[in-house]
Amino acid sequence: MDTHTLAGKVGVVTGAGSGIGRATALALAERGANVAICDIDEAGLGETADRIKAKGQETFSQVVDVANASEMQAFAEGTRSAFGRVDIVVNNAGIGVAGLFVDVPLEAWTQILGINISGVVHGCHAFLPGMIEADQGGHIVNIASMAGYCQAPGMTAYGTTKFGVLGFSESLRAELSLHGIGVTAVCPGVINTAIVRTSRMYGLNEDPELREQGIRAFERRNYSPERVAQGILKAIHKNRGVAPISPEAWAGYWVKRLFPPLVAWFARRSARAQQQRSN
Repeated sequence: MDTHTLAGKVGVVTGAGSGIGRATALALAERGANVAICDIDEAGLGETADRIKAKGQETFSQVVDVANASEMQAFAEGTRSAFGRVDIVVNNAGIGVAGLFVDVPLEAWTQILGINISGVVHGCHAFLPGMIEADQGGHIVNIASMAGYCQAPGMTAYGTTKFGVLGFSESLRAELSLHGIGVTAVCPGVINTAIVRTSRMYGLNEDPELREQGIRAFERRNYSPERVAQGILKAIHKNRGVAPISPEAWAGYWVKRLFPPLVAWFARRSARAQQQRSN
């Protein structure tokens, strides 16, 4: 799909109240698309909607919990009613959970699986039938992470969900090729968003100082959501199946493919370092 100009197209972005979701919604609007957006954060969602309108584009916004299939279906119906078509769907909504597997309660697992994996499935299930029926092509973007292919101790829950999004996207890409609809799993690296601040942390990771260290590290890295949004548009344009974004994400991608034992060694070393800090 040519993303240099999206005039007359309609994009959908979940988790658009802040971060990568907001940046992507605004990037779509800048290219001329009308944009449907959802989030659980009503205030953040409203700000994104105002900024889309300021760019001269129309928007439809709705407060939605992506883990709720009925709410996602209602959002899809509202989008079709508002715009009559959908060309791009970006399943971005997600949360973070950090902690060793034995420290993370099942309730937290249920929540992160419901949002990070089921939320992506719900988005595809709600919008794809209409896109297939319209027979006008289109593109699905599912936000995974470099954590989907580079395992890290203390990130078992988060990495599991992103690995799932990556596998789901690759399978879906094969199916939708029959309909001229592209699918991309976008895998950002260390991005300066609020995810460290808002993640649920358990065990050793509950230490407030560790959280602050993580926040400062992400801020120093300062790879912006806006750069990720541009990477998403480029991935759609090139119809990439997997799109690492940021240098560390690309490095991890190629090291995992060419030297998988090295990634496993680094993960074991990191696990030992975490154990020493806890003693």
